[in-house]
Amino acid sequence: MSAVIPCPCGGVPAGSSLIECCGPALAGEVWPETAEALMRSRYTAFALRDDDHLFRTWHPRTRPVDSTADRTTQWLGLEIEDVTGGGPEDEEGTVTFTARFRDLMAQGRMHEKSRFVRRAGRWMYLDPIE
Repeated sequence: MSAVIPCPCGGVPAGSSLIECCGPALAGEVWPETAEALMRSRYTAFALRDDDHLFRTWHPRTRPVDSTADRTTQWLGLEIEDVTGGGPEDEEGTVTFTARFRDLMAQGRMHEKSRFVRRAGRWMYLDPIE
């Protein structure tokens, strides 16, 4: 029997396993239906170093040449602070979050208001606006 792995994003609902939350998106089985769900799956991809998911969910217009996750950063937790738009019927939305991390130097927090847009009917990360 395999162990239940909690979803790095904190889970929706809270405490959900990776298989119940972001796992299907990272495996390419589903595409997140909201900007928040995409944000959570991208955080999980950073935490698990899933470079394929990061690449395919980053809008081509703003995707950097190297979109791989930093191998020296350990992601410790995600807090979603605000969501504007980004629902199943929207074309754009923002998600404000704080992500805790530890790298080779110290522990820290990354605060960002991220912009998401639909491209070919799918949510994509566009850029930070704060």
